[in-house]
Amino acid sequence: MEQFKSRMLFLVSVVILVLLYLMASTNLIIHEKKTEIYPISVIVEDSSDEDYEKLRKGMDRAAEEFHVDLNFITLYEPNDQEQQISLITREISDGAEAVILSPAMPVQAARSLDDMMLNSPVVVLGGLFPNEQVTAGISIDYMEAGKLLGTAVREDGAVGPVYLISEGLDYGYARELSSGIQQVLEAAGYETILSTLYMEEDCRKLIEGLAASKEQRAVLVALDENSLEAAARIMDSSREYGQQIKGLYGIGGTNRILNYLDKGIIRGLVVHNWFDEGYLSVEKAVEAIQGGGGIKEQIIMDAYYITKEDMRDPAYEKLLYPID
Repeated sequence: MEQFKSRMLFLVSVVILVLLYLMASTNLIIHEKKTEIYPISVIVEDSSDEDYEKLRKGMDRAAEEFHVDLNFITLYEPNDQEQQISLITREISDGAEAVILSPAMPVQAARSLDDMMLNSPVVVLGGLFPNEQVTAGISIDYMEAGKLLGTAVREDGAVGPVYLISEGLDYGYARELSSGIQQVLEAAGYETILSTLYMEEDCRKLIEGLAASKEQRAVLVALDENSLEAAARIMDSSREYGQQIKGLYGIGGTNRILNYLDKGIIRGLVVHNWFDEGYLSVEKAVEAIQGGGGIKEQIIMDAYYITKEDMRDPAYEKLLYPID
């Protein structure tokens, strides 16, 4: 009798285990919630992604948290606004549920998007565009950033002319930066001179000319990262340039730019939290996909003016060198 009971217990146990296995494998008991993946494309204004390290760290962190399949896209030629617009259309047609755009020429981009019918929301790294599909803008206040640079130049005791160098006022937010700088410096009696640098050779000729004049020690303020890097690279190649030019200032935070700041080639920088900017852009894109696209939002981030001495400050160090 005992043997019979043991066999029956064994058989019942086997049957229960088999049933549990079958029910689990056919989702009759365990219903695993399917994780929805959001395909999002990021389109920047440069032809290389090496200068977006901090931004991408923030994007990658958010992509992991919000289950995003992130596609980071650069241009064939830097600042090609037409290609950017065509890429938006292509990415949405290929299945992107949202696009994050760093516009090469914001005014032109806003006009182009206004004429387009998009099936996916757009988040802009910059000012909010007047377009139904553009749901968020994330940026610093570039006018105020310009005022920070102008104030630094004034307080550092510049006496000569101040050259504002850029790839062109239509690119990025150079115009707003320029307006902020001029507002501060011209009120203080400084002469400001706008100089467009189409290539690095133009920057070299400008610096060589200023160094050769030996009359007044001019100041250079770069309105974009490429112009700042070019000027720093040229000034680093000759001690004479540094002796004749009072100071080089600008905006940006690539590792190359930070190295020039650490070496004293760049006197001061306006920086912001690129990691947070990247994180927020992905977060807002996901919110728009999920149905929050009806609420338009402009997020203004804090901007900071730093010098070489500030680089080791823990608060700025975390911002300049974010950890994954």
